[in-house]
Amino acid sequence: MSLNEANLTIGEVARQAGLHTSAIRYYEDIGVLPRPERVYGGHRRYSARVFQQLAFIQLAQAAGFSMTEIQTLVAGFDETAPLGVRWRTLAEQKLAALDVLMSRAQRMKRVLEEGIRCQCLNLDECLGKLPEGWASSDLKGEKSTPIRGKHGQLV
Repeated sequence: MSLNEANLTIGEVARQAGLHTSAIRYYEDIGVLPRPERVYGGHRRYSARVFQQLAFIQLAQAAGFSMTEIQTLVAGFDETAPLGVRWRTLAEQKLAALDVLMSRAQRMKRVLEEGIRCQCLNLDECLGKLPEGWASSDLKGEKSTPIRGKHGQLV
């Protein structure tokens, strides 16, 4: 099947993508997924390209992008400018936030790895034995770039 051939129903897309049909309709309603072609009776028909679009949306959500930010990435720019120009400001902000998140995740990974080897009887004793720098300054009240989960909560 061609990527552009529109012959998939919403149910087929939902099953193959592991989503509910309501999620696909929601993505269409808020503009992060283009409206599909309609056939007899108003039934939606999607091309295989929809899976790339859904994968992009799901990846962005998993990386902590809000739906508003995904809307901006997908449709919030002047369509005559190249993608790199359209995305630059938001991408730079999110790249900085993702760097902070990855740094925190790496530090937590090291804490867990040390914890596995720890023979201490309580957490305070164990934390006291961790290498210097495990509790970075971005966790001590200094301002850092917030990352939001898929429901808008801070991560």
